[in-house]
Amino acid sequence: MRHPLVAAMLAISCAFTASADVLTIKKDAPKQYVVKKGDTLWDISGVYLNEPWQWPDLWQMNPQIANPHLIYPGDALTLIYDKDGNPRLVKNARYKKLSPEGRITPKGKQAVPTLPLELLRPYLSYEQAISADVIAEKPYILGASVNTKMNTMDHILYVKGDLNLNEAYAVYRKGSELIDPTSQEVLANKAELVAIVRAFRSGDVANGIPASVKIELIKQEIRPNDFLMPAMDGQLLPAYFTMKRPDTTMNGTIISSATELREFSTMDIVVLNLGSDQVKPGFVLDIQRQSPEVFDGANGPRYREDSTSLEKLITDTNDFLGVEADEDSKVWHMPKEKVGELMVFKVYDTVSYALIVKNQHPIRVGDYAVIN
Repeated sequence: MRHPLVAAMLAISCAFTASADVLTIKKDAPKQYVVKKGDTLWDISGVYLNEPWQWPDLWQMNPQIANPHLIYPGDALTLIYDKDGNPRLVKNARYKKLSPEGRITPKGKQAVPTLPLELLRPYLSYEQAISADVIAEKPYILGASVNTKMNTMDHILYVKGDLNLNEAYAVYRKGSELIDPTSQEVLANKAELVAIVRAFRSGDVANGIPASVKIELIKQEIRPNDFLMPAMDGQLLPAYFTMKRPDTTMNGTIISSATELREFSTMDIVVLNLGSDQVKPGFVLDIQRQSPEVFDGANGPRYREDSTSLEKLITDTNDFLGVEADEDSKVWHMPKEKVGELMVFKVYDTVSYALIVKNQHPIRVGDYAVIN
């Protein structure tokens, strides 16, 4: 029987392909749908789509549903097509009875509050955040049954470590450091999944006998010093996320992303410098960006990058000394503005992973994750 993580990996690879497809509405999809108690966005999208993870495209650009997470039992939704022929769900001003059996569910006080793991699955990366000290204690790859750096499904791998016989292990590679932008402290290291293996010899480190494993799934070449963890460690996410705004103020920063691209968007995964003492899975935070400062001097208002070297020097000196510039030469420090929202789904001691659920502009490393 295939290991659950292996099956999940295969499901993800298929889902990424499907997510790029044009929306296709089911042939038996209703023209109208009344939200029932217990419905989720996943449930409702599944009524209309064979691939419900495409829900952002179905709900986007609808002024009637400014926030699709805030639909309530009793709300009536109608399937329409925009000027480009794209299907969209909109909320009716009032419910129209479609048949003698149709009934309105009384509107409750609670909006649709949950997000199933299945909705996130196509976008999850099997990346973890682990401290370098913990990584150093893990079993690691010594070599293989053949003298090659490109280990494949047919190769046997040897491991320095005492493994449990017949247990599945995930092979990870130590990645880049996750650094707090304020303290410059290394919070953790990224750990990227490269393979799934199964132990058929347990090994005995004390007597110099390596453990032996066979490869069950491989994402990329396995290298010496890649480390092992039980396959399900860090992968046991809740089946449903209760989406909520934290009750307290919160100030964090996006310090990395799963893609390592310069900019990212809805359904991309980012890393925050907020740990388990600050956030929980399901927390929804605003993404804010600092507006650029303006130097207002003799030559008129200009952004910092357009200012002269002397103006920058004066600005930096005044900031360092904590003094105000004169009235004819002033730096204006602008406020932060909201550019999107994210939902935390995986939490570690010092960092957390979050899914961007909405954005008005491309999101970048350095943007803030806050609750004011």
